[in-house]
Amino acid sequence: MSKQDNPYGGAGQYSATSVQFGAGEDNGLNEGGSGVGLGTSSTADLIKDTTTATFAQDVIQESRKQPVLVDFWAPWCGPCKQLTPALEKTVRAAGGRVKLVKMNIDDHPSIAGQLGIQSIPAVIAFKNGQPVDGFMGAVPESQIRDFIQKVAGKDDGQAGVADALTAATQARAAGDMQTAVEIYSAVLQEAPETIDAIAGFADLLFEAGDAAAAEDVLAGAPEDKKDAPQLAAVRAKMVLAKQAEELGNPVEFERRLEADPRDHQARFDLAMIQNAQGKRTEAADNLLAIVKADRTWNDDGARAQLLKFFEAWGMTDEATLAARRKLSSVLFS
Repeated sequence: MSKQDNPYGGAGQYSATSVQFGAGEDNGLNEGGSGVGLGTSSTADLIKDTTTATFAQDVIQESRKQPVLVDFWAPWCGPCKQLTPALEKTVRAAGGRVKLVKMNIDDHPSIAGQLGIQSIPAVIAFKNGQPVDGFMGAVPESQIRDFIQKVAGKDDGQAGVADALTAATQARAAGDMQTAVEIYSAVLQEAPETIDAIAGFADLLFEAGDAAAAEDVLAGAPEDKKDAPQLAAVRAKMVLAKQAEELGNPVEFERRLEADPRDHQARFDLAMIQNAQGKRTEAADNLLAIVKADRTWNDDGARAQLLKFFEAWGMTDEATLAARRKLSSVLFS
């Protein structure tokens, strides 16, 4: 698929806004102390601030492990405010091929002075403990990507994509949906057929309340991969949510169950609503209660619906694993 055919757009059809988600004085250039390895490509490790005192460790030592970009900026610098978000986004999407270190030259002017930096924003790339390249000004993301490829070297893109997807998963687990969206968007710009990125992006858009955008993202999947399990899980989640929305207020079903605990339809409908509310354990327990009480109800409909939940939740989800154990106990006890 060419970039012209990319359904996610050259700059991201669905942007992040879619989700409302030595000896003597230490001059920082002396090599001292032990470097701290990257270890992981998590967002927190990829981007950090540095000082004159920590520059040697954060940049000089670290650049012996992978290239480090140093962003020299200042709070009063307008173009810096334009460059930094694009720089951070592109570094995250690179998935660990480079690291970004930011230095406020108002607080720490000596390093910039030694490097001869006279205007900002300025980005200098370090490799093997030495500055090797750089650029100045608020350049577009495409130019930043080209710069990263130049200093980090070409690869087949697979390692970077895998690391970027890991970073997106970590960001999402930490509640940083904005970062996760930015990473998925960046991955899809470079590798638009990446199923995990399509599924992750669509799921985030759906959770943010933009079902139409989520459907558009899913529709952009390659024809031969449209039935991939990751995409099927998102579609199942969307279908279940729509069904639950049509059922109405859960209080009505709770009242019916209080009056008659054997009202399986009320319990079934309540489970559907609970699932839409994110109450997976409660939803599973209600369906399991029906299975235990009457396997024949609605042609074994409770068990069939529980299996649909598993598909939507994912086979490794904690709620899926727990409910599967309970289901096995009910069926084979």
